[in-house]
Amino acid sequence: MNKGSVIGVIGAGAMGSGIAQVAAMAGHNVVLFDANSAAVEKAKTNLGNTLNKLAEKGKIANAAEIMARFEFASDITAFKNCSLVIEAIIENLDIKKKVFAEVEGVVSNHCVLATNTSSLSVTSIAAACKQAGRVIGLHFFNPAPLMALVEVIPAVQTEPSVTNTCKQLMADWGKIAVLAKDTPGFIVNRVARPFYGEALRIYEEGIADIATIDWAMTELAGFKMGPFTLTDYIGHDVNYVVTETVFQSFFYDPRYKPSFSQKRLLEAGWLGRKSGRGFYNYAEGAVQPEATKDESLGKAISERIIAMLINEAVDALHLNIASAKDLDLAMTKGVNYPKGLLQWCDEWGAEKCLMILDNLYAEYHEDRYRASVLLRKAARNKSSVMQ
Repeated sequence: MNKGSVIGVIGAGAMGSGIAQVAAMAGHNVVLFDANSAAVEKAKTNLGNTLNKLAEKGKIANAAEIMARFEFASDITAFKNCSLVIEAIIENLDIKKKVFAEVEGVVSNHCVLATNTSSLSVTSIAAACKQAGRVIGLHFFNPAPLMALVEVIPAVQTEPSVTNTCKQLMADWGKIAVLAKDTPGFIVNRVARPFYGEALRIYEEGIADIATIDWAMTELAGFKMGPFTLTDYIGHDVNYVVTETVFQSFFYDPRYKPSFSQKRLLEAGWLGRKSGRGFYNYAEGAVQPEATKDESLGKAISERIIAMLINEAVDALHLNIASAKDLDLAMTKGVNYPKGLLQWCDEWGAEKCLMILDNLYAEYHEDRYRASVLLRKAARNKSSVMQ
């Protein structure tokens, strides 16, 4: 695929518009489609404003030239000349399958069809198409123009040539492409679950409050945001739903069990920053809780959460979800972790991580705290998990 290839994007929301911007700035003509004509007009205005701001800052040479590459459409037949169409709509499997079947009836036999799903089965989406071999997952991170990572997820049916073409295209767009097996959550949304889930467990047990847990994970562990600040930023309508989807998709594995505390926020409409209230209160003048800056408590909190994260990454490596290199790249470039989790494990030593997990298992007798076979082997052999 070269710059002469026309790129289609389904969905004119923030993610779809962001992907379209990336493609246009890489030199492609882009068709941005949404069945909602008002959403199309809004995206057109927002993209124009964004490109003008980038031009004012000297980050692009000519906003008008890039804007001219866009075609804004409310008719799906506009995709007829596309070489690649990327879907970025609601996380609903039935709706995605219906859309893919419709798009396949419009595009050429050589057009690649990609889904930006963050947690649904790419294989299931591909099954809605007559030519399932041309379907692939391309999971961008929000905001797409700023976030470097793209997870490339071949379905069971995906032709190897399609995977190779898409990996190269993402590199041409200036993205860091990591290859992931089509399993729930792929890399990032699978491996990152304990960052939220274990923090919530610690909070629900009354071991520490939200401010203290956030302080421990930022000031002591080096994360850019604590788990409660981050879930409020993402939005509980998004973060909780991904957790629930991954939990169900893994046949209710207790490692991914959702939290009632977060579910109640969702039910109350306290979605985080977007609604003005989540774990924190974002109303003007609201008094924020203060952390208990107890170094011993903070270390126990951070090490418990990090050990759970490491175990998840090690298990993903053990199950060939991705390579060691791609697993660490995904977490540092996709969610800005201070270091790769496999690297972190080797710096700690697998023995330390295993001890934390085994102590938790002995206390709780929950399968949630079972250690990966690979972690146990590395601890026994005093070796790197990446060997």
